[in-house]
Amino acid sequence: MNALAIGLDRTLVELKMYSREKEAVFFGFLFPVLMLALFSMIFGDGFTEGNAAEDGVTAARFFLPGMAAAGVMLTSFQTMAMSVATERDDGTLKRLRATPMPPMSYFLGKVGLVVVTSLAQFALLLLVARLAFGVELPTDPGRWLTFAWVFVLGVAGGTVLGIAYSSMASSARAIGALVIAPTLVLQFISGVYFAFADLPDWLKQVASVFPLKWIAQGMRSVFFPEQWQRAEMAGSWEHGRTALVLVAWLVLGLLLCARTFRWTKRGTT
Repeated sequence: MNALAIGLDRTLVELKMYSREKEAVFFGFLFPVLMLALFSMIFGDGFTEGNAAEDGVTAARFFLPGMAAAGVMLTSFQTMAMSVATERDDGTLKRLRATPMPPMSYFLGKVGLVVVTSLAQFALLLLVARLAFGVELPTDPGRWLTFAWVFVLGVAGGTVLGIAYSSMASSARAIGALVIAPTLVLQFISGVYFAFADLPDWLKQVASVFPLKWIAQGMRSVFFPEQWQRAEMAGSWEHGRTALVLVAWLVLGLLLCARTFRWTKRGTT
């Protein structure tokens, strides 16, 4: 209980520090919201993907699932990788390890940061989509239940993978390129900015290895008409496989964290 209480306090500290980092707030929090607004205004009434007009799918509704999936990745994986690497490089982790604070409280603080920012970002996405672009949100409780487990598994997996990935960087300067490049590529091949059905088959297979594709597919099952599942690789939303892949990545992330996490920089004690 003491570790949990300290973890809650640590979450507040993490949120305060995060809010002061303008670059992190923009690229991790506001970027998906701004991209949704940008794409919605660019395509507007001229959006013609599939049977969009007949099925009531506007540009904003089409891009909403992808931006929600990208937001999960950016606020979990990218934020964790960059913040933990920076704290390791500047000695923050070493100093924290020397305090009476339980190590678990540090990680609980990071988890709390990701959960709060991810939920706030998604709420803002929905607000922009509904009020600014008139997107009709789902009314079926089953769809929101699907969103809940996709969101939880995506955030959990992204968080532990980000913490593990932070150990790849030799310094805080290097982590930016190591994180931003692969996350940008994954967004382009996972159905975030383009219709996943329009990608070459071999690129779909590559994307299917990584969790972002499955998070985006799960989000599409929440916000797209039911008949649009025919455009997926298997002709269905594949909720069972989505859950299996996301759980597998979560377990892998936990194992990598246990084996690779360090409180100090390489070559130091």
